Amino acid sequence: MGIKLAVFDIAGTTLHDESNVALVLQQAIAAAGVQVTLEEVNEVMGYAKPYAIRYLLEQHQHPRFEDADYITELHTLFVTRMKEHYATSTVVREKEGVSGVFAALREKGIKVALDTGFDRGITDVILDRTGWQKSGLIDAVWTSDEVPHGRPYPYMIYNIMEELEIRSIQSVAKIGDTTSDLEEGTNAGCRYVIGVTTGAYSREELEKGPHTHLVASLDEILSIF
Repeated sequence: MGIKLAVFDIAGTTLHDESNVALVLQQAIAAAGVQVTLEEVNEVMGYAKPYAIRYLLEQHQHPRFEDADYITELHTLFVTRMKEHYATSTVVREKEGVSGVFAALREKGIKVALDTGFDRGITDVILDRTGWQKSGLIDAVWTSDEVPHGRPYPYMIYNIMEELEIRSIQSVAKIGDTTSDLEEGTNAGCRYVIGVTTGAYSREELEKGPHTHLVASLDEILSIF
């Protein structure tokens, strides 16, 4: 059975990232009076951001880590700053060759989808900036706030399959740059779970997670498929 669907992460996988997400998340946590390192933040890259915020506060024994309204307040701050970054920053661009890979996959009859730890608001700003959707390069997009649980739960992948009428998980590949991406693809049962080593996590870090392949650039997946 061949691959019929490739599900890509966004930041760090298909979108160029200079630790921008980690830095903004770090700033949101700092608003709670908690100083976290980028290493700590990178541990939760790829996860739904409200979960990431709550986890980091809990690790630092913040008294309000279980306060849902407070988590929402900090997440709103993160979303506002992230949307501003993606709308205005000159460093925002797709990673090299991404549009070409998307086009090549679709020419082979493989549907292309995105899933992300971002919410829909941030994701729409990214889609507007990159033009992927307007250009017809992607077939579906699901975000972490549109499912009961984001990564490492497999629900975004399953919803994409339902939307695009993909019958078997064995015809699906998941591609991402964090351990949570690899866990999501593995939990879903994807045939291929591919880690991208030029994002948030190094090759050594991704090797510790469940995967079938590791690649340095997305064009390598064309030969895998």
